[in-house]
Amino acid sequence: MLLKKYIVLLLICLHAAAAQAASVKVLILDDMFQNIPKKDAPLERVGKLNGDLLVNGSHYIGNIEIWKDRTGMYLINELPLEEYIKNVVSAEVGTNWDMEALKAQAVISRTYALYQKGLNSTPQYDLTSSVLHQVYKGTSVDTRISYAVMTTEGEVLMYNGKIIETLYHSTCGGMTEDSEEVFGKSYPYLRPVAARCDLSPYSLWERKIPVEEIEKALNISGIQKISIKSRTATNRAKTLEVSHAGGSLVVKCTDMRKLLGWSRLPSTNFEISKDSSIFVFEGKGYGHGVGLCQWSALQMAREGKSYREILSFFYPGTSLQAYENR
Repeated sequence: MLLKKYIVLLLICLHAAAAQAASVKVLILDDMFQNIPKKDAPLERVGKLNGDLLVNGSHYIGNIEIWKDRTGMYLINELPLEEYIKNVVSAEVGTNWDMEALKAQAVISRTYALYQKGLNSTPQYDLTSSVLHQVYKGTSVDTRISYAVMTTEGEVLMYNGKIIETLYHSTCGGMTEDSEEVFGKSYPYLRPVAARCDLSPYSLWERKIPVEEIEKALNISGIQKISIKSRTATNRAKTLEVSHAGGSLVVKCTDMRKLLGWSRLPSTNFEISKDSSIFVFEGKGYGHGVGLCQWSALQMAREGKSYREILSFFYPGTSLQAYENR
């Protein structure tokens, strides 16, 4: 056992020492740095650091560029792609997850990062460090995760020869969602599939939200009733009809989640009832529901599925290939 651990550590050290051409630029978003530069706003670079920067308790290695505009200051961390993937996997899933689930997460995080980088809509950075893209909290070294990333190094998912948008989420609640329902984009590899995620703490949930909180979020008053007006093909709530003092309002459920807070309303897979001045949301799942369900991937790994089988299940028709422009 000790010899096996030594070999794994040695491989990881050799891997870390190897030159890595591919890099990624990440806009740091946290409690202190909350703004995103506007697309056409002129930015001025005011500084550049190299090494290890401590920001709000998190360590960021590599190059740190400091930019500013009229509204604020921005930190952009450029680091080797594979180091970034290690830290994303650490932030996105548990370090104690089964190895095949960790490998699956490594592949989809790498694919997603390269897909965003390929869009190249903002020259200063490729993606953010928040749930707007995928979570990155700086350097977090873990032997098992490093091994999962190393053994899948350079592997990405492709469809018709192109890197795909590997959308993923925490908990599907029994069925994933069609990408068109949430993002208005239709992909042949992002169709609903039935998946078990009983291991997730969000397989079932309940939220009791006071009417005043919802009124504040929607900027209206006198809410009397909220009902589900339409549903998606997978039976998630799509739009809500809100009856209030000034009439009625139709609200997209995805907008309601954003306004109330992602964790306050974990998903759009819910039913609504009212108890006095409290609206009760009883639901399943966490996140937008599109693509790979992380807790389902863990369950599949524990059932003996390989990371390749997990990926082909959630992204049908795709192929696992080596990313060549590294």
